[in-house]
Amino acid sequence: MLKKWLRYQQCAGCIVVSSKNVGMESLKGKNVLIVGATGGIGAETAKLMQSSGARLFLAGRNAGKLQELASSLGIPAERTFAADVTNEQSIAGMAQAFHAQAPAVDVLVILSGIGIIKPMESLSIEEFQRTINTNLTGPFLLMKYFLPAMKEQKKGLIINIPGVLGKVPMAGAAAYSASKYGLVGMMQSIREELKRTEIRITNIFMGGVDSPFWDSIDLRVQREKMIRQEEAAKAIWFLAQQPASGVVSEMVLQPFNHQAI
Repeated sequence: MLKKWLRYQQCAGCIVVSSKNVGMESLKGKNVLIVGATGGIGAETAKLMQSSGARLFLAGRNAGKLQELASSLGIPAERTFAADVTNEQSIAGMAQAFHAQAPAVDVLVILSGIGIIKPMESLSIEEFQRTINTNLTGPFLLMKYFLPAMKEQKKGLIINIPGVLGKVPMAGAAAYSASKYGLVGMMQSIREELKRTEIRITNIFMGGVDSPFWDSIDLRVQREKMIRQEEAAKAIWFLAQQPASGVVSEMVLQPFNHQAI
């Protein structure tokens, strides 16, 4: 069924998505919340959502970068939230501020996350817990405070980015894979609770993306062969418009090759 409306043209390191005459849902006027908007993929996704007429809300840890992005897109300050996804009070406050402006999120894109890649013997308990808190507890808190309103209107779309390490682990990714496998399991369980609604959940298992994620990771990879940030954003933007008659439960998007060297 997916092939009937999902059209990709692959070229050297890029993906061109066509939505012509394939029954895509319009983003115009929809309340779209991007959490992790200050990251490279988040900022590119925000630009695409804004250009499609979405009523955009942005959240991120870095208040300065958040305001800079919002200003460049003409988004008013009240639709931006400097928030810490690991802090329940912070997320509760963000949800309250959001729901004062909109009844519910139509499209929730969760891009917040951290990556710590190192051998098990070098991994500290603090690093492990920080990874779990950001990559798993954060999405849990977002579900806790934003899902009830979505359930009231019985519709909406939630897009998570577990990354390919949430499906296929690799050496040195014990903390990261644990957090992402947990995220996948949690969202699959929540999906079962939503069967009587039209709320859809999509997981994108994205491989290596040439983003600041790799700046602090001591692993030699060929970043020039990775997926570009703007192409990763196109995949998210495209899935945000998936037809209402079905759901893409998951997508795997990998670069051709970015092996460690």
